[in-house]
Amino acid sequence: MHSNDLSRHARQVLDVTQGRPQGCDPSIVRSWQRCLEDYHLDPAQTIAPTVLEHGRILEGRERLQQVLQIAGHEMNSLHQQLSGAGHAVLLTDARGVILNCVTAATERKVFERAGLWLGADWSEAREGTNGIGTCVVERQALTIHQDEHFRGRHTGLTCSASPVFDPQGELLAVLDVSSARHEVSRQSQFHTMALVNLSARIIENSYFLRHFEHQWLLRFHLQAESVGLFSEGMLAFDGDGVICAVNQSALNLLGHVRGGLLGQTVDSVFDCPRDELFARASTLASTSWPLRTHDGRRLFAAVRGLPRSVPCAVKPQVEPVAARLSGICLGDEALQTDFRRALRVFERDVPLLINGETGSGKEAFAKAVHQASLRHGKPFVALNCASIPESLIESELFGYRGGSFTGARKEGMQGKLQQADGGTLFLDEIGDMPLVLQTRLLRVLEDRLVVPIGGEPVAVNVRIISATHRNLQERVADGSFREDLYYRLNGLEIGLPALRDRSDKSQLLDFLLAEEAPQQGLLISPAARQALLEFPWPGNVRQLRNVLRTLAALCEEQVIEFDDLPVVIRQAPGKAPVPCGQPLENAEKLALLEVLEMHRWHMTHAAVQLGVSRNTLYRKLRKHGIER
Repeated sequence: MHSNDLSRHARQVLDVTQGRPQGCDPSIVRSWQRCLEDYHLDPAQTIAPTVLEHGRILEGRERLQQVLQIAGHEMNSLHQQLSGAGHAVLLTDARGVILNCVTAATERKVFERAGLWLGADWSEAREGTNGIGTCVVERQALTIHQDEHFRGRHTGLTCSASPVFDPQGELLAVLDVSSARHEVSRQSQFHTMALVNLSARIIENSYFLRHFEHQWLLRFHLQAESVGLFSEGMLAFDGDGVICAVNQSALNLLGHVRGGLLGQTVDSVFDCPRDELFARASTLASTSWPLRTHDGRRLFAAVRGLPRSVPCAVKPQVEPVAARLSGICLGDEALQTDFRRALRVFERDVPLLINGETGSGKEAFAKAVHQASLRHGKPFVALNCASIPESLIESELFGYRGGSFTGARKEGMQGKLQQADGGTLFLDEIGDMPLVLQTRLLRVLEDRLVVPIGGEPVAVNVRIISATHRNLQERVADGSFREDLYYRLNGLEIGLPALRDRSDKSQLLDFLLAEEAPQQGLLISPAARQALLEFPWPGNVRQLRNVLRTLAALCEEQVIEFDDLPVVIRQAPGKAPVPCGQPLENAEKLALLEVLEMHRWHMTHAAVQLGVSRNTLYRKLRKHGIER
C-alpha cells in the first residue's frame, strides 16, 4: 500500500472515531476507538504481524488438540464449499493466534505475504481491527471488509470470523475465512459468513459431545427431526441429575441464562422425573420423544448415556478375534481374503499399505487388523499426514525434548511413534508427507530408533500401517515420494474396493444400521433397500454411514421406507444410460437436490449456499421438475 493510501486511510479512521458518521457499523467504530485509545496503535504503521516461536505454537496446538482434530475435517469441507480459490480457512486460539490454516498450495505465499502465518498473533491489540481479533473482543460473528481494517496494510483483506465457545460459555477458538482478492464485495460475504457460522456451530457442538462423552447428555429441539442436528440444544448432567454444562442453543430454546441452569437438577427444569430420564437413556440417543419444561415449553428430546437399568457387562478373560472387531463388515469375499492376508503378514511385522478412495474405510480396516492381532491390547495411534501443517508434523511424529528450542515445554512431548510403542502406528494419507520427514521415517523403520528433536535416540517397538488415496508410484516417478520408503512401507498392498464395487452392500447396510441404532431394531423396506443398493455412493462407506445415522434419528416407526430416503437418493438416475446431450442438466439437478436435502428444503438457506436468489432457485426447480 502506497504512503498516500496509508495517509488517506489513517484520516478516514480519525474522521470516523471523532465524528461517528451515520451508517458506520457500531462494532467497527468501537474497535477503531479501542485501537486508538487503549492500544495506541497507528493505522499507517506497516510492521508485519508478530509470529510465535515454534515451541509456543506446538504448546498452543497441544492445548487445543481435541478442537483441532474436530475442526480439521470441517475446515477442509468449508474450503471446498467456498470453491477453494482465493480463500484461507483459519482456526485460532482464544487469544487470536493462528493454529491451523487450510488453503490451496498455490496460494499459500499470497496469504503469508498478508501476514496469515501459522503462529501469527492477530489479536486486536497487535493488529488492530480485523476479523479474528475483533471477533475475540466482541464475542460475536462479524465480517471486516477491506477499509474496515484499522491498519492500512490490511485493507486488501476481507475476513469473516465466528467464535467457538466451550461448554461453560468461554471462548475456545475463532474460525475465520480470509480473502485477499480486491474484487470481493461486502454483499458477497453474507454467503461466506453464513457458512462460517454454520461450521463454527458444528465444531462447537462436536466438541461438546466429545467433552461429555462419558456423562449423560440431554439433546432437544422444538422439532423432532432437528434432534441430532447442529441447531439442537444440549445439556450435560451427572449421575445425580445435576446440570454441569449447556450449549448456547439450549439456553435459547429454554429462555434461560447459563448461571440460572448450572447446578440445578434436570427435573427442576423439565416436567419429567430424573429416574425416567435415566431409564430412557441409550448409547446413541437416536429416538426422540416429547418433553415439556415446567414453564410449558414443548420440546422433543433424547438422552445419551447408559440406561440405569442395564448392568455393565463383565469383560471375559479371553476374547475371540471376532468379538474384538468393530466398525467393519467383512461380508465381501475378496475383502475377507485380503483381511486374512493382511493379518497374517502383520503378525510377521510386515508393513501394510492400504489404498482406496476417500471414505472407503481405510482406517477402519487398519484398526480391525490391529484389534485382531496379538497387539490388540496395545495402543493404536493414528496420524493424518495431510491434516497437520508441514512445519509441525516433525514434532507430532517424533516429539521433542524439554528445552530443545525456544518455547518448548520443560517436560518435552512424546511423538506419535513413541505413543504407539508396543502397538500400531497408522499413517493416513502417507502420500502427503513432506520429503524431509520421509527420510527420517525411513531411518526409524530401518534402525527402530526414534530421535526426538533435541533428544537422544529411543528404541521403539512399533508396527506401521500406511494408507493413501493417491497413486504412490506416480508420486515416486515425479520425485515427491521416496522410492526406497515406498518399497519399505509396501510389504503388502491392500486395495480396498469402493462401496459401489462391494458384493456385501446389503449386509453392510444392516451392519451399519445396527451400529447406528443398536436398540431400535430398525428394518429397511424392499424399495428403500433397492434404492440404497443402486445409489453410486461417491463418498463411499462414510457417506452411507451418515445417511443411515440420519434415517435412524428420524425414523418414527420400525421400518425405513422409500419416502424416508434423502431426495438425492430417491431421484438418482437409474441403471438406464443417461442421454448424451443431458449430462450437465442431470449434474445440476443432483446438485440442487443435495443442497435442498442438506437444508431440509429451507429455500432461503439453500439459495444462500448455491449463491443464487430465491427466484432463480424456484426457476431451476421448475426447469428440472423437482418437487418436495
